[in-house]
Amino acid sequence: MKDEIILTIGWVTAIQGGLGAAGRHFGDGPWGLLHRWWDVPTTGYLAILLVGAVLAVAGESAKRRARA
Repeated sequence: MKDEIILTIGWVTAIQGGLGAAGRHFGDGPWGLLHRWWDVPTTGYLAILLVGAVLAVAGESAKRRARA
């Protein structure tokens, strides 16, 4: 259960970071929900994407270890 929560948080975080960075690069402003609460620079969105990806990978590997 804990692994699935970490996995979900990782995916949501990575998606929000990716949307923010992509919106700043390709659109008029960041996409997603984070820009509604905080003014995050592009490098911040990339860091959020990286943290989310690390959490998602950690959640996936923990889930696989639990199955084995």
